[in-house]
Amino acid sequence: MIERRKPSADFRLVIVNEKAYVEKYNEPYQTRDVFTIWGILQLLRLYPGKVQDLDLLFFYGDDTVIKRRNSKGRYAALAPPVFHYCGEKTALDIVFPDWTFWEWAEVNIKPWEETLKAIKKGRERIGVKKVNKVSSILNWKINVPIGIYMQNPFSSPPYGSMTLLIKPKYYDFFSRSMVPMQHYWPSRRKNKCRDLKFAVEWGNNHPHEAQAIGKAGSKFVEETLTMQNVYDYMFHLLIEYSKLLKFKPTIPSKAHRVCAESVACLQKGLWKDFMVQSMVKSPSHKLPCALPPPYEPQAIQASLDTRYKITRQVETWKTEYWNKTKP
Repeated sequence: MIERRKPSADFRLVIVNEKAYVEKYNEPYQTRDVFTIWGILQLLRLYPGKVQDLDLLFFYGDDTVIKRRNSKGRYAALAPPVFHYCGEKTALDIVFPDWTFWEWAEVNIKPWEETLKAIKKGRERIGVKKVNKVSSILNWKINVPIGIYMQNPFSSPPYGSMTLLIKPKYYDFFSRSMVPMQHYWPSRRKNKCRDLKFAVEWGNNHPHEAQAIGKAGSKFVEETLTMQNVYDYMFHLLIEYSKLLKFKPTIPSKAHRVCAESVACLQKGLWKDFMVQSMVKSPSHKLPCALPPPYEPQAIQASLDTRYKITRQVETWKTEYWNKTKP
């Protein structure tokens, strides 16, 4: 199956006896491949001897690549296990942490641990700044991603501020743990400006609730979205994947060995600096977190229903607000 599905992937990663081998098929955008592989190498350093042999395909483009419509009926058994940075309802891509957790030097985004420290340090230095009214001299900068895939929405937020999240088409590995009106304010892809204006009005009229959402979002980032949890997610994902393999992984003839030292030696400037910052310095003194039992279908559906009801309630508020403000 792996060989048959190479056209769906950009590189192949094989781990045999704790050593990693890569066979690359396509050139990446910027250094997505380098730092995705770098992240996996750090996992091997963090939990030596724990990651089992495996053979996987990875796609580092923006859009999802394995569509459900092409994997039904007699084609279901041919659905390739392709790893990717995001997923969606209509796709079967296996969701993996994106490269920005280790760096995005092209836009000067540091490794996630350093970014989180900087966000918290900025909060302590600047304190809380409130803007209750829109001023004619206040410039608003609204950054709506124009690419298909949006990276971590918390990569550079003002610490403690309420996050306004435009309804994403795609999800990453942690976003489904977030609850609207608990961790963020939901906004529609259409009518973004109207939704933003109402969100500001709502926040001005409900300052305590808005502050609670901001604090909960920041707490999620600080306590849940840690690199330890990122690595544990990667570990369990790869372990569960390796259990499903029905063959013994072997080193492809065109693959080359990669290790942290050899990858880092090829980098210069910010890229090398960020690698040094994100390098795992020593093995973990404790085991990965225990994997909880899988959710029952009813529990998953109940969670989805709750999110839908909350989002619909916010949309109802928006509609009522604009109906009242009609001239």
